[in-house]
Amino acid sequence: MTKEREQIIAKIEKQKKNPNLKLKLKERTEYFTNLLFYTLFDSDTEVEKNIAILEQTFEELVDLACWETERPCCKIWQSYLEKLPEILQKLNKDADSFIKSDPAANSIEEVYLAYPGFYAIAIYRLSHELLKFGLPLIPRLMTEYSHRLTGTDINPGAEIGESFFIDHATGIVIGETAIIKNNVKIYQGVTLGGLYVDRKLRNVKRHPTVEDNVTIYANATILGGTTIIGANSTIGGNAWITSSVPENSIISNTSEIKIKKVI
Repeated sequence: MTKEREQIIAKIEKQKKNPNLKLKLKERTEYFTNLLFYTLFDSDTEVEKNIAILEQTFEELVDLACWETERPCCKIWQSYLEKLPEILQKLNKDADSFIKSDPAANSIEEVYLAYPGFYAIAIYRLSHELLKFGLPLIPRLMTEYSHRLTGTDINPGAEIGESFFIDHATGIVIGETAIIKNNVKIYQGVTLGGLYVDRKLRNVKRHPTVEDNVTIYANATILGGTTIIGANSTIGGNAWITSSVPENSIISNTSEIKIKKVI
């Protein structure tokens, strides 16, 4: 090895300051996420066999991600496993909402297999429940994996009710402290975000609340932790909202469109 190469290697090693930054954790989390999805939905996958593989994989993730040795990370798996039937029940309700909401859906199988919005919701629900056990990095890696695949960015900390429908999925952002209640429909490009970004807002509700039976159309932006979209409201496309909307409202962003016939 040349002296120049030794110097380069020494400089790189000096800059690798984070001993807990292991990219294997990201790769194994993606494998774990796929295993979960297959276990819950694939008719050819043996549940008992996959549960054993999931447990083994989860133990590996814990070894990689649980840096505080006194925390009982190893006890999380059994508690999480007990939640899976309930998560699956919620996801089946979500899938039903796709069938009821989208005339382009030809079958329930198509929803499970081909809809990126359903996949994003599934990984959100699986990661959200895991986040409750105090192991934040793995859930975040799960939703970022889904984000990469679907174009939908749902923070695992968000609270989302039953029968959630996402159409087209691409470009949707749902922030960490957002609350979405039941029977909500969201279209592509919608943002449920904060008014601004500041580290001081950590642990503060900074994303909006969307109440029951609300429909939010494409590219609407709704910002702020005190912003509430009242039940049974419809938010039109491209709307910009930073204050609360009463129940049973219709919000539209109108602009003048001129059509001129050219001869």
